Formats: sequence, structure tokens, C-alpha cells
Amino acid sequence: MTDLIAANPRVIMHLDMNSFFASVEQAANPALKGIPLAVAGNPKERRGILVTCSYEARAFGVYTTMTIGEAKRLCPNLHIVPPRHELYRQMSDSVFEVLRSYTEWVEPVSIDEAYIDTTEIGGLTHAYELAREIQMRIFQELDLPCSIGIAPNKFLAKTASDMKKPMGITILRKREVARKLWPLPVLEMHGIGKRTEEKLHSAGIHTIGELAVAEKLKIEALLGKNGMRLQQCANGVDTRPVDPERADERKSIGSSTTLPVDLTEMEDCIPIFERLAAKVATRLAVKSLAGVTISIQIRYADWQNTTRSRTIHQPVYLAEDITKIALELFRRHWNNEPIRLLGVTVGNLIERNEMVEQLTFDNFEQQEKEYQMDQLVSSLTDRFGEGVIKKGWTNK
Repeated sequence: MTDLIAANPRVIMHLDMNSFFASVEQAANPALKGIPLAVAGNPKERRGILVTCSYEARAFGVYTTMTIGEAKRLCPNLHIVPPRHELYRQMSDSVFEVLRSYTEWVEPVSIDEAYIDTTEIGGLTHAYELAREIQMRIFQELDLPCSIGIAPNKFLAKTASDMKKPMGITILRKREVARKLWPLPVLEMHGIGKRTEEKLHSAGIHTIGELAVAEKLKIEALLGKNGMRLQQCANGVDTRPVDPERADERKSIGSSTTLPVDLTEMEDCIPIFERLAAKVATRLAVKSLAGVTISIQIRYADWQNTTRSRTIHQPVYLAEDITKIALELFRRHWNNEPIRLLGVTVGNLIERNEMVEQLTFDNFEQQEKEYQMDQLVSSLTDRFGEGVIKKGWTNK
């Protein structure tokens, strides 16, 4: 496979399930088809956040991360359902089964998207026909719509899949980058969020084309290593291979510890969870990952094991957030018996640059400060090794 890819131009597909959670709900309940639909964390709370919405709802101006109250004002007939994560996971597995029936070179990126290297199963000559076959199989067998981008690398394939939704298939060639991408605002480039956009604007860079031709030293000083990667992508360059094993590496990151003595008091367990969460957060930072499932492990003195987890809507990566959820799980599920081992794991991981932050006016500034500090710690860890920085705790 490696020799074939080296000898021939790579053909990478990016498959993106369209409005996945809402589409699954419509497939499971045909009565929901054709109506404005949203999936929200707490449908009874007007301040609850929309996790996703159907294209019928988007026609009214409704969008993901909007509050239920805002969405209802735009679309009074909006039908809202709570999320069913187990169902979404099952349907996701079925989608990936279809992809793997064509090739083993499938890299799941998240629950609803994946990269597929199709270089050796048709190349560019038959790429469109293959993408159409995959798209129609998923639609006919699972009743789920998807869009597919076809390109010589991951970045361009991801960009292409966003160009035509729902049920689109788009081919994006490197020679088309200057014409199709360079005139666009930098915010429309995959991997650039509002904060990065502000930094680029401050340096007089407003379009993808301006980023592509900017002085390298200027970009590095402005955004560091990530800026250099973004500039390469702006020029249509991305050398990352499709790596099926990377999905396994990204399933979860955890840490556990066997205790020197059995613990029987809550106050003795809290600092253990804080230390475990800090270790997990450091490892997440090194790989620039975040996750939506937090699990704890409790092994009792009689060697009985208990594992409990909680799946949330907004991915987490900070030690404080991991600690908070882990302790909530612990308080709810500990049976007050002596404890021999404790563990914390963050699962269902995604790359942080693929996150959609659900921020309020109250927490935006604080999260931005924490993210910048986290990036600094990650950079120092990369350079000097784990343990070079230890977090100090203060009592307020």
C-alpha cells in the first residue's frame, strides 16, 4: 500500500454525515422527516443548547449551539428531542462498517466523519463513481445522508466535503486552491476559529490567500507551529497519511493508581482524582485532544471493580473539568466500601481544532485564558518532558 501511494497521486475522501444526530432521529422515527427538528441537551430548559438541527430547521436560521429559546423564537414549530448517544454510536458503527467493506484504510475522525484512502481502489479515475456508490449505500441501507469530499490530501478533502451539503460530492484539486479558496475569509478555513481569526486580522491578514503568501516568520511569531501548519494548508499542502490505527489511539486516555492504603473517606479521595485528572489533561494536551465521555474506575478492597461514565455534549480537556465530572460520578456511585484503586479516563476523543466551543458571555474569557495556559504547558512538555510544570492549587 505504501509503495502504491508513493508511486501514484493520493486520493483521499472525507465523509461527513449530514446533521448526523438529527438524521438518525429522523431515520428512527419517519414522522420526524421533513419537519424542523433539533436535538438538545435539555429540551425543557429554554437556555439549553442545540446539539444539532435538521436542514429544515436551518432554513429558519436555526443553528447548532443556539439556545432553545433563541431557536424557538426563529422557528416556533421546532420539534426538540433529547440526545440518544447509544443509538448514535450504533449508527456510527454501521456507517464505518460500510466504509471498511471497501478498504481497510479508514480513519474515523469523530462519531460522524472519517477519512478514506482510495488510492489503490480506483484512484482519481473512478473516485466520483466510488464516492457516489458509498453515499447511496449509506443512504439506502441506513437512511442517512452524507457529503463526501475528494482531494489529494486530508485538508482539501475536508474542505471539499463542506462545499456541498446535504448529499454532496465535491472534487477539489490542488491547482484549484488559489481560485476557490484564496478569496475566502480566513474564518472559513478548516482549523481557524474566532480567536485565530482575530490574531490574523490584527496582522492585516483577512483572506486565505493572504495567509498563504504571508511571510513565514510573521506567521510563526503570530501563531507558532500551528500557524506554519495552517499556512501550508492554505497552500493546499497536507502530508498527513490516512492512519486506521490512529482511531484506536484516540479512543481514550486514562490514568489510574493503586492506593498505598485502602481509603474510606471522601476527603481523602478528592486529591487522588485531582492528580489523576491532571495527568490525563497533560496527555490530552500533548496530543491536542479533547473528549466527551468521562469514566471512573473504582476497585474495592475485596477486588470488586466498578466502572461508571458520563457522556457530555461539549468536549473537555482541562483538568478542572475532568475532576468535576469524575467527582460527580464518584459521589453518585461509591458504595462507601474501602477503596483499593481509583482511575479516570476521557474517551470518544477528537482533535481540539475540530471542536465547536459552546461558550457563553460569562465563560468565554476564562476558557480562553485557560486554553492559552494549556497550550503553553503543552509546548513546554513537548520540549522538556512530562513533569516539568506542576500546577499550583490555591484555596479561595
